[in-house]
Amino acid sequence: MNMAKIGSLAKAASLDMIKLSSVKKNEILKLAAHSLIENSEYILAENKKDLDAARPNGITEVMIERLTLTKERIEGMADGLLHLAGLDDPIGEIINMKTMPNGLRVGQKRVPMGVIGIIYEARPNVTSDAFGLCFKAGSAVILRGGKEAINSNKAIIKIFKDAFDGIINPNVVQLVEDTSRDSATAMMKMNDYIDLLIPRGGAGLIKAVVENSTVPVIETGTGNCHVFVDESAVINDAVNIIVNAKAQRPSVCNACETLLVHKNISEEFLPLAIEALRKENVEIRGDEKVKKIVSDVVLATEDDWATEYLDYILAVRVVEDFDEAVAHIQKYSTGHSEAIVTQNYTNAERFVDEIDSAAVYVNASTRFTDGNEFGFGAEIGISTQKLHARGPMGLKEITATKYVIYGNGQIRK
Repeated sequence: MNMAKIGSLAKAASLDMIKLSSVKKNEILKLAAHSLIENSEYILAENKKDLDAARPNGITEVMIERLTLTKERIEGMADGLLHLAGLDDPIGEIINMKTMPNGLRVGQKRVPMGVIGIIYEARPNVTSDAFGLCFKAGSAVILRGGKEAINSNKAIIKIFKDAFDGIINPNVVQLVEDTSRDSATAMMKMNDYIDLLIPRGGAGLIKAVVENSTVPVIETGTGNCHVFVDESAVINDAVNIIVNAKAQRPSVCNACETLLVHKNISEEFLPLAIEALRKENVEIRGDEKVKKIVSDVVLATEDDWATEYLDYILAVRVVEDFDEAVAHIQKYSTGHSEAIVTQNYTNAERFVDEIDSAAVYVNASTRFTDGNEFGFGAEIGISTQKLHARGPMGLKEITATKYVIYGNGQIRK
């Protein structure tokens, strides 16, 4: 099927979506969730095909981890859909209604975006999350996943379509099975069909979509995230936070990539933190000041400060003071998530004010930058731009509004 045909079918399906009640949408989401569980063996068999193809091609173990599905992860996908079914439907919400002096009532109504396109890489759980979010938000969705997960993605979409066959328009979700660069490029130019395009993946993919798309884009930026351990930090808390932020799941965008440590706490903190990180198999790349404290770390280069590793690697730097830590983050951050560990109220508030990222933490791990953790249900991505949406994008962030005006015969003079 060519891309124009896919776009045309999605556009027609988006018009059918307008007619679906909240009750019907929730029924479909529950049906899709149950179908995932019932067909988990089929999904795992197709996922194994992807894994078997990936390993001989030099895919890193971290990327293999992202590609891998298990029964527990499929259950998590199903739970995400069920959670969405339990959330309030944003569509139809009236906001900012006011009565004008002439008696007109002017307000805004939350409406579906229409057709949302998503280009993403080797994470098959995104296929389920993206369908669920777009569907609950009243939009049709065109999904274009990476070649590494093609069998898994096809299986998930087939299960969904089989589940609601004959109940709703099956083209509310479509998978682009052509995983060549041409199909991604075509989606970037489908202004006649796609209302919003969202890239999810590495820096290269996101950069290509932002620079080449003529369809409006929400940039789900890369995560060069930082944790700054201030001189007043509670040592045990700081160790626990950095280990969690780096090692709990290093392959995701909210994992910490650089640790900054105030010089006044560095000699006490760094040996404990590095020992704990090494127990999690994290490689440490430190500056000269770090090497003076823990001599057997790899010497960091300039590139390390700017790298989103998505791996068991952490860059570590000792800073002179608060201002140097902030300056480092302002220079190298991608605007995703940053954290300070401190007992100094003034420094905490300065950090919140001076760090211009989508999520700024005080005494907590960056790993919480997630739609589920923020209470939104599954997320479509983490926006690092400032227009329309910023941070975890839940249901409301993928809707639009229109003005509705109620009168009783008014005419303009």
